[in-house]
Amino acid sequence: MTKEKIWDVVVIGAGPAGYVAAIRCAQLGLKTVCVDEWLNHKGESSLGGTCLNVGCIPSKALLESSHLYQQAKSEFDQHGISTDSLDIDIKTMQSRKAQVVSDLTQGILSLFKANNVEMIAGRAKITASDSIEIFSRKTRKKFDELKTKNIIIATGSSPVRLQQAMLKDGYIVDSAGALELDKVPERLGIIGAGAIGLELGSVWSRLGSEVVLLEAMKDFLPMADKKLAALVKRSLSKQSLDIRLNSRLVSAKIKNKKVQIVYEDTGRKKLGEKKETFDKLIIAVGRKPNSDRVFGDELGIEKDERCFILVDENCLTSVPNIYAIGDVVRGPMLAHKGSEEGVMVAELIAGKQAAVNYDLIPSVIYTHPEMAWAGKTEDECQSAGIKVKVGSFPFLASGRARAMAETEGLVKIIADATTDRVIGVHIFSVQASELIAQAVLMMDMQATAEDIALTMFAHPTLSEAMHEAALSVHGQAIHIKN
Repeated sequence: MTKEKIWDVVVIGAGPAGYVAAIRCAQLGLKTVCVDEWLNHKGESSLGGTCLNVGCIPSKALLESSHLYQQAKSEFDQHGISTDSLDIDIKTMQSRKAQVVSDLTQGILSLFKANNVEMIAGRAKITASDSIEIFSRKTRKKFDELKTKNIIIATGSSPVRLQQAMLKDGYIVDSAGALELDKVPERLGIIGAGAIGLELGSVWSRLGSEVVLLEAMKDFLPMADKKLAALVKRSLSKQSLDIRLNSRLVSAKIKNKKVQIVYEDTGRKKLGEKKETFDKLIIAVGRKPNSDRVFGDELGIEKDERCFILVDENCLTSVPNIYAIGDVVRGPMLAHKGSEEGVMVAELIAGKQAAVNYDLIPSVIYTHPEMAWAGKTEDECQSAGIKVKVGSFPFLASGRARAMAETEGLVKIIADATTDRVIGVHIFSVQASELIAQAVLMMDMQATAEDIALTMFAHPTLSEAMHEAALSVHGQAIHIKN
């Protein structure tokens, strides 16, 4: 009689949280298997979860293509570059995006093989703290059962659906559907003006759509710095994005191959219904955790009222040896946050010391210019009773930004007034997604504004704006009036 194989770790989900956790577990000498149910448009298994398949990566590919088109159309002439004939081939653009996705998803499979992570394509259900059943995604039939010492749940999240605007016939689509459009809609409506809505709106606006974003909240990007959020809204409005706050969707229906919607302006004392007609409508109102079907209530894994799996600071659930990471647990739904949790849990299972600094998770919105931030906002500091000093530097005064013709935006640094430690950095600029990394490093190393001011930055670079903003905290900036 052969001995039953017992895994050290079974990871459920191969998105940025799950595949990173699986690789790190294997690197630490743990016998690891990753179970993933994702099927691509061809009905084939595809690793990488939402991020690589229908999220972070394909959206950035389309943002890049659409930005290049917009630059060629309206900005090349200032560089002395003329384009006599300019056109956009959506099929080619989408094909390039698909190839980028394919290359990266195949790359994960190669990494699994290189690190001896076994991969099983199927839907997993935890039946006990040491047992998992595997079902075919296509036939729904059980085909395997795994025994394991530890389980990591990394099942990610899905777009929130709206009852008043259910997905229909390619006219009303979610964020994944918005990435697959085969032609430019003449008029495009987007419900939700968060990061996803703004990025999708930017893509199709650059390519020629008239874009209207309806946001139910009264504030624009309320989680971000107020001053920079205002700059972002003004910039996007200049780029022809019609952003309407206090706008709650009431209904949506398809008529004459158009999407007809009704919404309320909740900012008025007297509610009044308004109507709009679009060629396509994108629903981008947020995401919900994929915590259903993974386990039954009898297992004892606790969830909150929004179906997030409850975990402690080590991502351990209420059941010993079962962990949960990424979008399925508390905190921002960001790929890099999930990845770092995956590394932490892998190392904890291996008996090492590990932790995630949840105070320094960088956030990025990939519009143009980009917005990025980490640490505290001024409002958060005020609410916490922290006295601060603030310094800022506009890219209008940056030599490198002028040479690039990218002078919009600024860097803002918030420092503790008592200790001078930098506790928040907020950036609105071209390449803000790259610049924020140095800010996170500075804050993680507990740098003061003076430390940054005394650091030598290469000239000319965009990062000099960080240096000048740090100088500005103490009224010592060189290239602006203090």
